[in-house]
Amino acid sequence: MAQIKLTKTELRVQQVKLGQLQKYLPTLQLKKAMLQAEIDLAQAEIDLLAQNFRQQESSVDAYSALFSDRNSSTFLSAVTLSEVLVSHENIAGVDIPLFQEAIFKDSEYSLFDTPVWYESAIEGVKKLLTLKEQIKVGELKKAALAKELREVSIRVNLFEKIMIPRAKENIKRIKIFLGDQQLAAVSQAKVSKKKILLRDQMEGSS
Repeated sequence: MAQIKLTKTELRVQQVKLGQLQKYLPTLQLKKAMLQAEIDLAQAEIDLLAQNFRQQESSVDAYSALFSDRNSSTFLSAVTLSEVLVSHENIAGVDIPLFQEAIFKDSEYSLFDTPVWYESAIEGVKKLLTLKEQIKVGELKKAALAKELREVSIRVNLFEKIMIPRAKENIKRIKIFLGDQQLAAVSQAKVSKKKILLRDQMEGSS
């Protein structure tokens, strides 16, 4: 710990510092709570998407036995992911990604040359892949929020456990020192006053 000056000026500096720390701490604590709430919400969204993904996967699996080598290549080209559109939003001071849309490559196939279930299977797989991308973006969102939460938590702990207690201790030390100095000055003044009175008495009796 750096040595502090035991002066009235330093006392005022430490008091101002303590006031600023105590004023800003509730803001940090509020942000920490908001981030935790957003992380919990993000996790709930991911869990729901994962549940939907598993249900959709079961639906798609029902089509797998119907595929033949003849139509599999056409089918795969019809469900090729081209682009995932993601926007960004600021939440509790964090820039987080938000899923917008999954775009698939255009694919032409003849409805007359494919089975009746073919189009339903394509839509099912597209939905499955879309859910997968939504989960990915959700995980990125949660990771960004968690990173910010770690940084804010470090600052909260720093304020609560180090900076505020240190400022209070510094103020206490300075006040004790200044109090001792004042007592010493008063005692010295009393001694000086007694010496002056004694000298005056001696001079008056001579």
